[in-house]
Amino acid sequence: MRRSYIAGNWKMNKTVKEAVTLATELKEAGSSKNKIMIAPPFTALSAVSEVLKGTEIILGAQNMAIAESGAHTGEISVLMLKDLNVDTVILGHSERRHIYGETDEVINKKINLALTHKLEVILCVGETLEERESGKAESVVTKQLVEGLKGVKSGNLPSITIAYEPVWAIGTGKTATPADANAIHKVIRKKITELYGEKEAEAIIIQYGGSVKPGNVTDLMAESDIDGALVGGAALKAETFIPIMNYNK
Repeated sequence: MRRSYIAGNWKMNKTVKEAVTLATELKEAGSSKNKIMIAPPFTALSAVSEVLKGTEIILGAQNMAIAESGAHTGEISVLMLKDLNVDTVILGHSERRHIYGETDEVINKKINLALTHKLEVILCVGETLEERESGKAESVVTKQLVEGLKGVKSGNLPSITIAYEPVWAIGTGKTATPADANAIHKVIRKKITELYGEKEAEAIIIQYGGSVKPGNVTDLMAESDIDGALVGGAALKAETFIPIMNYNK
């Protein structure tokens, strides 16, 4: 039985003070039967790390550099994240791919670097509306998955979570129907079976992301291959994220 994994990606939101307030509210909500992660902006990681001490809420980062250190102005390295008690990093998010031009190759290097330093990874994959309407959704997602996992050994697969995020449903208010989302999740699990084996595919967590809200999370999570949610806008307020955290309470 796969344990549900709910992650909140705060993106470029929250001052340090605001981040501490929200993290404190989530902490005070008590434990959840699900695995919970929040990814504040880099500037708030240190302060939020202090708030989360002694809780089961995991501290995540929204991205990281392709190198451990050096002449990479404006970047944040895996060593810096480790120093702040970060456990997980989100890589390959569509905003990194489509706004900042990150390629599959770059994302793959980051994934392998994160794994080398014992960070867990959420690998995001997903198609644009144009790609979906032209019948390319499955091939696009499969390519992103295969390229992202190059060099990842089966022993490291338990440290990988896949997040399916259709680009057209991120921050738009549009959501893939549970059945449509689950169909792509099945494609992902089938490809993991081909790459690593049936046991590994059955164990891997595949989240759905894209306008997840308290009103639709239960229906999404009822699908056979949807194991969690990567939440954006609804993760920015305790009154919307806590019900998602505890959708099955």
